[in-house]
This record gives sequence, C-alpha cells and structure tokens, in this order.
Amino acid sequence: MAKHKCMGSRQRKGILGWFKALFLPPPEPVSDIEQARRLIAAIDRGGIPLNPARVNAVARNLGLEVSKRATVEETIARLRAAVRRAG
Repeated sequence: MAKHKCMGSRQRKGILGWFKALFLPPPEPVSDIEQARRLIAAIDRGGIPLNPARVNAVARNLGLEVSKRATVEETIARLRAAVRRAG
C-alpha cells in the first residue's frame, strides 16, 4: 500500500531547502560578542534563558571563566559587563 503525503510534507521543505542552498550563499557566522549581545537583548525583551549551558558557552567563548556552581543570573551579569567593555 502506498503512503499518502499530507499537505506541508517534509519533502517540499527539503526541495525548497535544496534550492535555497543552491542559489543563496551560506549565512555568515556570528561573532562571539554578537552572540552575547543577542542573548542579552533577548533577555531584556523579557526572554528567560532556558538553557544555562548555552549561556555558559557564550560566556566561555568570550574568554570568561564560568564556574559550574555559578547561577545563570551571575553569568548574565558578567556577560553584560563584557559587552559593555567591548563597546
């Protein structure tokens, strides 16, 4: 018995993604300081960082030493200071 595809099947997205990859250049990688700025901007808009490991990774990429016992709030405060220093 043949499988019937419903509207919005994954196959269409795959073809569309393939065409995009074929004709559009790959996105530029985001710098470490820009990742920190975007994270802080999202938090300021009211977002809550759900993944503390991601916050710690952004901080470590900036060269900050982050303790495993540090709270997310402490790490965010240190990130804010690092972004202020960077300008």
